[in-house]
Amino acid sequence: QVQLVESGGGSVQAGGSLRLSCVRSGYTFSPYYSYYMGWVRKAPGKEREGVAAFDSDGTTTYADSVKGRFTISKHNDKNTQYLPINRQKPEETGMYYCASGIGNGGNWWNLGRHGFCRDWGQGTQVTVSS
Repeated sequence: QVQLVESGGGSVQAGGSLRLSCVRSGYTFSPYYSYYMGWVRKAPGKEREGVAAFDSDGTTTYADSVKGRFTISKHNDKNTQYLPINRQKPEETGMYYCASGIGNGGNWWNLGRHGFCRDWGQGTQVTVSS
């Protein structure tokens, strides 16, 4: 059974920064299959949306709204990922979920689609005040 555990959320003022982390345990990604990991945000009153993702080819993708400010990365063990989030905006307040899965198409857009990701963490809250 896969477990994803997020950390690093908190409260910051607009323009501030945080660094989110996610540790994945349980099933280990196989080198013979494509996989992906990334982050999904659920803001109050809004649908969840993908924010950033990377796949087993090393491709990283980002929502347009966060390009240049968020940088997703992974540890060499493939089971830990980081998301430094810089120059945050109040509208980026929400619960940030770590998600992963096996297969192709693991980009930021698909991560936000219902039913796409198989594995989910419990989320870490990010609150940005103006």
